[in-house]
Amino acid sequence: MNTDVEENEDTATAKAADEKAEPALEAAKEPAPEPPEQTDDDDNGARRERRWPRVLAGVLVVALLAAGAVMYAAGRQLRDTPATSNRALTDSAATAQVAGEVTNALGKVFSYSPDGTDATKASAQKLLAGKALQQYAALFGQVEKQSADQKLTLTTHVVRAGVTRLTPDSAHLLVLLDQVYERKGRAASKAAAQLSVTARLREGRWTIVEITSR
Repeated sequence: MNTDVEENEDTATAKAADEKAEPALEAAKEPAPEPPEQTDDDDNGARRERRWPRVLAGVLVVALLAAGAVMYAAGRQLRDTPATSNRALTDSAATAQVAGEVTNALGKVFSYSPDGTDATKASAQKLLAGKALQQYAALFGQVEKQSADQKLTLTTHVVRAGVTRLTPDSAHLLVLLDQVYERKGRAASKAAAQLSVTARLREGRWTIVEITSR
């Protein structure tokens, strides 16, 4: 009798366990929930995150190009300043050449004697040009007559010739002169002069094109 009761109790217990297990099995059989769908806002956010590196790289490229352009312009400006383009400050050989040729030319065209004016005029035709030659030709007629009448001799020495500006084909100089006047029967007299001279390079030779008294 007790055996039947125990069997009935075991059967009831097993049935209850099966009933508890069925919902868990059913839950296990159900598919796992799908992840929530990505919204448009999420897509835009992802695209923005991917776009930032490209935008940053573009900004850096533009900044580098702009900086390079500024540095190039600054370097060019430094190279093109009057100080750096003035060869009188950097080319001692060319500076010495133009100073020497201008010194020689002034000594010849501003020196004459009563019987040597023709040689002086010939030198002026070779060593002067432009405005300087025109002014010289206009005045030398009077000088020539005065020299013949007064037996006047003029000797000019260049004390100093300083090149203030030099380019490949032009030069500006400040020149200090000592001039000695001699008249027959009179003591010699001396005078000083300061000139501003412009010269041009023509066929490998420096020619004076403008002379201004200072």
